[in-house]
Amino acid sequence: MTTGNIKSTTDIRLPLSFIVFGLVAFVVAQIIIFWNSTSILQGQFRIPEIWSAAHLLLLGFAMIVAMGAMYQLVPVVFLTSIWRLKLAYFPLLFSCSGVVIFAGLLAISPTQSIYGAAIVVIGLCMFLLQMAITLRQTEKKSIMYAFVLTALVMLLFTIAAGFLLAYSFATKGIPFHESIFYTHILLGVAGWFSLLIFGFSYKLVPMFSLSHDYPTRYGKYAICSYSMGLLCVSVSFWIQIAYVQAIGFLLLAIGFTLFTYNMYIIYRNRLKRKLDKAFVFSLFAILLGNVIHIIAVILVVIDLQSVFHWGILLFSYIMCWIVFSILGYLYKIVPFLWWTKQYADFVGKERVPTLKEMINEKLAVVLFAILTISVVVMIGSMLTQIGVGVWLAQGVMMIVSMVYALSMILVLFK
Repeated sequence: MTTGNIKSTTDIRLPLSFIVFGLVAFVVAQIIIFWNSTSILQGQFRIPEIWSAAHLLLLGFAMIVAMGAMYQLVPVVFLTSIWRLKLAYFPLLFSCSGVVIFAGLLAISPTQSIYGAAIVVIGLCMFLLQMAITLRQTEKKSIMYAFVLTALVMLLFTIAAGFLLAYSFATKGIPFHESIFYTHILLGVAGWFSLLIFGFSYKLVPMFSLSHDYPTRYGKYAICSYSMGLLCVSVSFWIQIAYVQAIGFLLLAIGFTLFTYNMYIIYRNRLKRKLDKAFVFSLFAILLGNVIHIIAVILVVIDLQSVFHWGILLFSYIMCWIVFSILGYLYKIVPFLWWTKQYADFVGKERVPTLKEMINEKLAVVLFAILTISVVVMIGSMLTQIGVGVWLAQGVMMIVSMVYALSMILVLFK
């Protein structure tokens, strides 16, 4: 298999608009979490401020960045143009403004948050419609297609569950609130985000490692196992049968392990011996995500039902797998997009900066190392109830997020 590049017919101002908004949301989320460090230490995850920060992190950062990345990568990966590309600015407007309103209302007036949720839902539904029609035009159905399509289905269910939760806050009359809440988290975090990262990793990992002639058959088993795991765990939230949940988490772990093994095979077949540090960080995130899935199986088997410990595991999954993956890939993608727009047409005609000169590899090493250490300290401090550790670790993460976001935005001025 060949890897190609990530240049597409999409005007890069569109994906970069999503990405810049996402970076700002990432920083704001870290500030809010830092401000509420005491609540986190006490295991108070379900309070308005933490809800707001969580949705800024997952909706404002991870979701918005993923949307922007899809507008750039889908044409490249599936060799088809985005359907009605100019309409993409409407999902950008509705999704970003909706996230701001929704997160703000969650923090100050949760019962009114349905208004912000409605705006977000409109934006996401526009996005889903565009992507669904675009993918339908795809002639060759690859393993990437299966992962991305399944991820979009998970997003649809996540949106529906999330809107029901917002409606529940507004009316206080909807039944099965807890079941909907846990289903929303599962399908959003493990469904939409994980499956999407799985899918695009089959493009990005071989591209950044210059890998060729690798099998992708393990991906078929991975998506089957992971999808069945999502179904079983979701059902267990509604019927409360322990062994169904245990089977579900085991299937999730098996699916993730198969994906990890396939990525290892791609890595092993690489031509590029010295990999870029940011990309190595994304590969590291895959290993962390796999370990966390295995820990989840252990917690289910020993029947640990502590909301506090599951909250820490969820935090670990979001940070160590989803956020680390996105940060690593963005550190490569943003400079490439900007270099392509600014300098690709001048290569061979005049002196232009190299792609290496667009990014600071030494800064990447420092930022990713400090971020990893901070997350480890944060998790350890929560488990051992060391308040100063939580405060210090989150403070460092907040500073790292600011430096990272600034370094990405400064690339756009080169």
